[in-house]
Amino acid sequence: MFQAPMRSLVLLATMVLANPAWAQQGALAVPRNLEQLTDRAATIVRGSVVRAHVEMHPELGSLHTVVVTLRVRETLKGPARREFTFRQYVWDLRSRVGETFYRKGDDLILFMIEPSRYGLSSPAGMGQGRFVITRDAAGREIAVNGAGNARLFDGMREALARKEAAYSADSARLVSSHRQGPVEAALLTRLIRETVDARR
Repeated sequence: MFQAPMRSLVLLATMVLANPAWAQQGALAVPRNLEQLTDRAATIVRGSVVRAHVEMHPELGSLHTVVVTLRVRETLKGPARREFTFRQYVWDLRSRVGETFYRKGDDLILFMIEPSRYGLSSPAGMGQGRFVITRDAAGREIAVNGAGNARLFDGMREALARKEAAYSADSARLVSSHRQGPVEAALLTRLIRETVDARR
């Protein structure tokens, strides 16, 4: 018969293997293009962080989580809302510094997966589904994900060719010419919307 600590370890191992938010940690090296991120995400929003704090999970008391609330500027996929709150598992306790990459005032585009049965979510493709919006030297808003936007549009030229009417000329140029590095936030937002519409 298992003692209580052993039962807790078995339960934790089961949840880690079954939970998509945790399972993604092992998939960080797998590149995801914009179509794949869009398909994986239940919600895509652009907004600014108004609150972010680390706390223990209310049911799974031994797990550290970060609870983040954004003031939504734009909903690109999912139901429209003024605020969006999610709870993300803190995989590496060292990342508690800076509230696990979420700081008040951060301007973000997030591709969030459907919350698990324990209410945990995370960006699709982890860092690949989290875009930070800043301004370049010319004052333009630019977006960069955790992979530096590398391979973000790989394989999408074929999708544009199949559904040419769904995409603007600017989107087609972006997909065909971009390899990595910053993307204008307005162009990325338009391409996300077009991709969501084309996948319906």
